[in-house]
Amino acid sequence: MNWTMKQGFDRDWEYAVSIKVAREFSRFASQYGRYNLIQDQVANKLVLDTVLKPKRILDLGCGSGAIVKRLDWEIECFVGIDLAEGMLAEHPKRDRVECLLGDFNDFEWLGGLASWRFEHIYSASALQWATDIDGLLALLKTFKAPLSLGIFTCNTFKTLYETAGIPPLLRSADALIQSVKEVFDARLELVQYTLAFECKQDLFGYIKCSGVSGGRNLLGYRDTKRLMREYPSLTLEFEVLFIYTD
Repeated sequence: MNWTMKQGFDRDWEYAVSIKVAREFSRFASQYGRYNLIQDQVANKLVLDTVLKPKRILDLGCGSGAIVKRLDWEIECFVGIDLAEGMLAEHPKRDRVECLLGDFNDFEWLGGLASWRFEHIYSASALQWATDIDGLLALLKTFKAPLSLGIFTCNTFKTLYETAGIPPLLRSADALIQSVKEVFDARLELVQYTLAFECKQDLFGYIKCSGVSGGRNLLGYRDTKRLMREYPSLTLEFEVLFIYTD
């Protein structure tokens, strides 16, 4: 596996957000397989819904390899990009698979990959962290390759945010759909998932280690303890917008 370190990141707020998310994923990378149950379902659905079997594939936010692990056909080239070095360390290492350490929020760098002439672009549970989703979608259109994307929406952890009295971190499904429709004639599917736990300690441990929160600690210690007491169930909700283009 060849790792390429991208240079020249902008030192602005958006980069700081990307780095914080990447560090959170890297921090729990070795445990990620225990906590990415929903992310695995998202990746599985994206691959199963692929009608044609592309040979040249780009995976945005490839993580520990949920997409490449599910490909059951021969490929010529698979390129996964991720900003979390710890996650890339967990990614499968084999022929024709290349991982690049880089940020899909850096459009100049990402745009340089268009010359690789990919036949399909995947992204499973990563683009909710795009700092400019409109700009990213417009850039992906220039790649002239079909897309299969799964993006978490603001209804992920809905009850938790309502109980805590804080706004959700992620974009709404309506906002994402509007952004997609301005660029693509896409097939859209909104899917809800739930995950049940035996106790609240397990539930809140999942939030910490799964990476879905992006490392953003919005509550202090006392408020977190109160939230654990007042949270009304032993389940978490997830909502994913699936986006497919031809």
